[in-house]
Amino acid sequence: MSIKQLSETLINQIAAGEVIERPSSAAKELIENAIDAGATRIEVATSGGGKSLIRITDNGTGMSPDDLALAIKRHCTSKISQTLDDIRTLGFRGEALPSIGSVAKLTITSRQHGSEQGSVVAVTGGKVADVRPAAANVGTVVEVRDLFFATPARLKFLKSERAETAAITETVKRMAIAFPNIRFVLSGTDRSTLELPATGSDALARMGQILGVEFRDNAIAIEAVREDVALSGYAGVPTFNRGNSAHQYMFVNGRPVQDKLLLSAIRGAYAETIPHGRYPVAVLSLTLDPALVDVNVHPAKSDVRFRDPGLVRGLIVGAIREALSREGDRASTTATSGMMNAFRQGFQAAPAARAQAATAWSAAASPSRPFSYPPSAGFAENTQAEFMDVTAPAARQETATVFAEQPTESISSAQYPLGAARAQIHENYIVAQTDDGLVIVDQHAAHERLVFEEMRKALHSRRPPSQVLLIPEIIDLPEEDCDRLMEHAEGFDALGLAIERFGPGAIAVRETPAMLGKVDAQGLVRQLADEIAEWDTASTLNGKLEYVAATMACHGSVRSGRRLRPEEMNALLRQMENTPGSGQCNHGRPTYIELKLSDIERLFGRS
Repeated sequence: MSIKQLSETLINQIAAGEVIERPSSAAKELIENAIDAGATRIEVATSGGGKSLIRITDNGTGMSPDDLALAIKRHCTSKISQTLDDIRTLGFRGEALPSIGSVAKLTITSRQHGSEQGSVVAVTGGKVADVRPAAANVGTVVEVRDLFFATPARLKFLKSERAETAAITETVKRMAIAFPNIRFVLSGTDRSTLELPATGSDALARMGQILGVEFRDNAIAIEAVREDVALSGYAGVPTFNRGNSAHQYMFVNGRPVQDKLLLSAIRGAYAETIPHGRYPVAVLSLTLDPALVDVNVHPAKSDVRFRDPGLVRGLIVGAIREALSREGDRASTTATSGMMNAFRQGFQAAPAARAQAATAWSAAASPSRPFSYPPSAGFAENTQAEFMDVTAPAARQETATVFAEQPTESISSAQYPLGAARAQIHENYIVAQTDDGLVIVDQHAAHERLVFEEMRKALHSRRPPSQVLLIPEIIDLPEEDCDRLMEHAEGFDALGLAIERFGPGAIAVRETPAMLGKVDAQGLVRQLADEIAEWDTASTLNGKLEYVAATMACHGSVRSGRRLRPEEMNALLRQMENTPGSGQCNHGRPTYIELKLSDIERLFGRS
């Protein structure tokens, strides 16, 4: 079979397979063109999930008739010249418009600033019509109809109309976060209108439009620079998390990306602070010399390659962890909202019981039986005070440990952010008073985290104790695995695992970390060998040690059901204030919830 030159239409349709995977891909490319054209207002209209219609209207610089004729040809662009080392625009490949025109019905109407009239060009399934004069406002309108009509096989691989509509919405949101100075409007017959007014330089305000006002209340500012790479943005406190990673937004030189390295760095930064299966919320932007990052990895331009990926990952992990140690221990406002809702539901649940309780209270406070206050201003230490659950169908008695009130001077938000302990309820929760509200602490979860941090600190500051095997365990392995293991023998020894060569194809294990207890040395060494062979790392042992440390901390911490003395409660609060990460237990659950005085007053209708 002889080799032949493919037609231009077929070439464009092949390119469209990578550039235009689905309607949201087309919308992304067209929005990028509008942003590169300097638009300050971009309107997106869709129908049928973008399969029937995608219309992008902008007020950018517009195009002349000559530019319009070139714009629909492959690899014609105004954004680069002779090199890929200095890309400062979102688009640069010159493939999007001809690719869309080869598989859809494409119409572009544009008018430049200062021109008396505009121009229009149409491309239908790769067939190009002549450029004609047209009435138009300054800017450009790109209309895509019947996407993939020329390649019907592609339609079978698209998702439902609702799913495609949601994908376009997500694309617009990512662009809107990256460019807060642009007003975005998303509308259509397949959706409710989403309008995002420009916020200028207030990037956090735009994030609030996309992620909700709760993100603004639970976000920590990130600012860090390492060598020639700058990182900025906001990261949510660990207790403000979501069920998937869709709320993680990464930008490189203003370009929205979904790069595995960057997502892995975010995940690593939040390690041991978020429960398994939950994901942090973050909006981060990297700024660096374009020559240090390759954005031409894939036609979709969503993946990038850094010249020094280790530096970038270290910058993200370090900056987020520093921010979390500085501010991340505070409870999220969503936890407070949840507690407020629980109170309201409980209050609304049993009106009959409340009426009965009110009658009983009136009888108790009647003139024939006057109500008396305690003889002193505070209760005696460890006095048992009885509380009655008036909302339960059958009232039951509960007890709480209360004690004498401390001087108000000791309760200062500056000195004691978690306040002073006032009571212990259900022998598991500490109630502390702050200068503007109260804090409820899960004593077991909090102490578990404190013990774990102490154990982890010991792991990284000195060699953990090891146990010497009476009879060394001999493990047969391929010679190349033995070579790799011995290269890391010194690192293993620092963690309490002592190995040595035992002939060309075997390893002798002489000591194992005491923290691991009875360990399957053969399984551990084989797993280490496999990991080193695949990744050339040896983090498994470290991970096992920290996992065991977490387990031991759980069993060695203050148990639920143990009654604490006032000084023990306050000591726990003070230690939490001085321990980074104490806002979450080893499993990522919150260790305390804060309720502001204004919230309490609102519950009682006082505000």
